[in-house]
Amino acid sequence: MASIKRYNTRLVNYSVNVGRMDIKAYMQTLGQQARSAGRELGKTDTGKKNQALLAIAEVIADSTAHLTAENQKDLLAGQQNGLDAASLDRLTLSPKTLQAMIDGLRQVAALPDPVGEITGLSFRPSGIQVGQMRMPLGVIGIIYESRPNVTVDAAALCLKSGNACILRGGSEAFHSNQAIAACILQGLTAAGLPAHAVQIVATADRAAVGELITLSEYVDVIVPRGGKSLIERISQEATIPVIKHLDGICHVYIDDKADIAKAVAIADNAKTHRYGVCNAMETLLVAEGIAAQVLPLLADIYRTKGVELRGCAKTCSLIPGCIRATEADWRSEYLAPILSIRIVEGIDDAIDHINRYGSAHTEAIVTEDYTLARRFLREVDSSSVMVNASTRFADGFEYGLGAEIGISTAKLHARGPVGLLGLTSLKYIVLGDGHIRH
Repeated sequence: MASIKRYNTRLVNYSVNVGRMDIKAYMQTLGQQARSAGRELGKTDTGKKNQALLAIAEVIADSTAHLTAENQKDLLAGQQNGLDAASLDRLTLSPKTLQAMIDGLRQVAALPDPVGEITGLSFRPSGIQVGQMRMPLGVIGIIYESRPNVTVDAAALCLKSGNACILRGGSEAFHSNQAIAACILQGLTAAGLPAHAVQIVATADRAAVGELITLSEYVDVIVPRGGKSLIERISQEATIPVIKHLDGICHVYIDDKADIAKAVAIADNAKTHRYGVCNAMETLLVAEGIAAQVLPLLADIYRTKGVELRGCAKTCSLIPGCIRATEADWRSEYLAPILSIRIVEGIDDAIDHINRYGSAHTEAIVTEDYTLARRFLREVDSSSVMVNASTRFADGFEYGLGAEIGISTAKLHARGPVGLLGLTSLKYIVLGDGHIRH
């Protein structure tokens, strides 16, 4: 513990100094250090990266009391500043959260290392062999709010994929993030990796964000994690490629060939498992041939759980007390116990609605018709499309990625939950034996 306090004191003193210096110069220094560390990480073998991840996990396990004490400072400040209950919950480093951080580091250490993997190697008529090799992106800047556990998730994924990273957490989690930074620094040092492989911005000044997203000389990609306003700002102002999603307007479509029990369980879980997450269902679509059977059952469940229902005219005729939905409802990510419901003619109508109003995040169909399921998978243009499963499964851990650095709804490079593979890129390699082109 004394060792952790020494590291933490060094970081606290550094953050004080940052307050007295030019933010632009400070962020330039972070970028230079990250670029240098990234080159070292790119040629670091898997064993050494895993050693660092396991060392960080051990340091965190030995430092839970200190991390909890630092987290309490943030929680007290948050209460004084009027943070709501949901925000305070995201900010809290509970024993369960701390254990999840430790387990996550160990899980990422156990994952296959994608760096250097060669795929598609084949002979060409000329005699050369052509294939592709996975390589780190280089330096990744991550900007996030509230959740201090993201610091560990992001550091672990970047480290394992051979990328240096610059992490800028929210000011509300400043003490927690600096304490976690001390743990990461000690783990990196113990494994003999560059101390600047993971750098946590040691200032709460918002100007640091503006500098980070324009450090194109040193940073290769930006990943924002937070509210829509944060992501919109970064998307508009960044001069660096951004991996992001703006909204999670997720749909579940219950087909008229659905199993009623499956449909009820999935639609319940997709909405009520957790409300304030991007993969929660926000709009339920129901085929008119099954609506009279399934909607009253679901309405009873939602009513018991305090979910406000907003529906089309047909829905309102089947569910007493349902509020008439507006055009804005179909475009809304509520992140709350509110659900919009629309009765559709069938799968064509459902797909049209999703492709018109969806945010390309996650959509699901409930059906026992294999042909319709295949159509839905092919024609719905979203980063995750599911058959007979809750949208809540759209998550890096559930997909076997170990963790995720974010979810991308873009179509280039990474799409869906972004894990280790999403933090690498491919380069072509050519193997010859004195071959020349004629």
